[in-house]
Amino acid sequence: MTECREPLDLIRLSIDERIYVKCKGDRELRGKLHAYDQHLNMVLSDVEETITTICKDDETQEEFTNTKKRQVDMLFVRGDCTILVAPPLRTT
Repeated sequence: MTECREPLDLIRLSIDERIYVKCKGDRELRGKLHAYDQHLNMVLSDVEETITTICKDDETQEEFTNTKKRQVDMLFVRGDCTILVAPPLRTT
């Protein structure tokens, strides 16, 4: 079994697997990890991007959540916008 000695080892073990990335601005990405660097810049393919916004109705002052999704074939994610990276669930 391959072990994790440093935080980026967990990312290295997720190459060619689908990962979850939470970004600034209430954006979430799910896609296959192809490459990364020490700044956590990443290249993902077959990406599903989810953007969540909270809107307020001017008349009723009621808040509601608006969710938009889009599919992207290939995406470069800049490391400074990354909040969290979750590798695939592994069961032994």
